Amino acid sequence: MTDLSFSIPDDLAGLLQSRIDEGKYANASEYVLELIQRDLEAAADAAWVREKVAEGLASGIVDKDPSDVIEEIIANRRGRRG
Repeated sequence: MTDLSFSIPDDLAGLLQSRIDEGKYANASEYVLELIQRDLEAAADAAWVREKVAEGLASGIVDKDPSDVIEEIIANRRGRRG
């Protein structure tokens, strides 16, 4: 494991200590580690959403009523079963 050392403003240090005092974290390291993990997960989630949006845009835009599109999808699925 790598040891890191950094400084934070006093007001943030107080807030950090408050989170530790609440009992969810044993120390500042646990709290900071969880924040980093959450940040990385959020970045991965955002990348996934951007990818899906790009796929949707690349697939084209349909100028139909959404309920008509759904009915067409249902009809096509039924046709594949028959």
